[in-house]
Amino acid sequence: MQALTQQQTLPMGAEPPGRDAQRVPDFGWSAETPHTQAYLLKSLRDLLKLAHRPRGRVLDLGCGNGALCQQLDGWGYTVVGVDPSESGIAQATQRCPHLSFHKAVANPAELALLQLPPFDLVISTEVVEHCPAPRNWAAAAFAALSPGGLLICSTPYHGYLKNLVLALSGRLDAHFTVLWDGGHIKFWSRSTLSQLLSEAGFVDLQFRGAGRLPWLWKSMVLSGRKP
Repeated sequence: MQALTQQQTLPMGAEPPGRDAQRVPDFGWSAETPHTQAYLLKSLRDLLKLAHRPRGRVLDLGCGNGALCQQLDGWGYTVVGVDPSESGIAQATQRCPHLSFHKAVANPAELALLQLPPFDLVISTEVVEHCPAPRNWAAAAFAALSPGGLLICSTPYHGYLKNLVLALSGRLDAHFTVLWDGGHIKFWSRSTLSQLLSEAGFVDLQFRGAGRLPWLWKSMVLSGRKP
């Protein structure tokens, strides 16, 4: 889950063309719990109820500083975290020394090198909006799951009404700003994220809005099942 810092850079799944994934600068994580976690938790818990194997093995794909891993561990799940950020992994290990964390980018090849057993759940919050090649991220999540396993992911919500309100309020430039390092490089709607998950092979897609009023949500949370 993404932390807000003054020096934003590319997180999980970020692989600019021609750049070695190991040389992508990391986030400069702090030990704080990301502000997004507060309004995402209810939707996450609602969708976790869809899992056929509650309290199973969970991969947090883009775990950052381990704040969500700590929450999932407290709920009784067996949690593994993956992130390409050295500072994120260091913070996560300090936060939850009893859990397993790995430095890797979200693509199937890198996850395969970790030789992790299949997971019942993959959770990836506020990550896909940072990925230059989001199909790699989706394929990695799909490959990490056992048959019947569930992906739950979140990303900032965009839709016609919210975009219209942003435009009328004069905040469109601020919301879609490109004047930061890294940051959000993809802006997803329910339709486009659903298409991404369907292309990757996920079925039984479920949607929840999170934060703020309906249709002006801060984020959206989608789940999909691996057949």
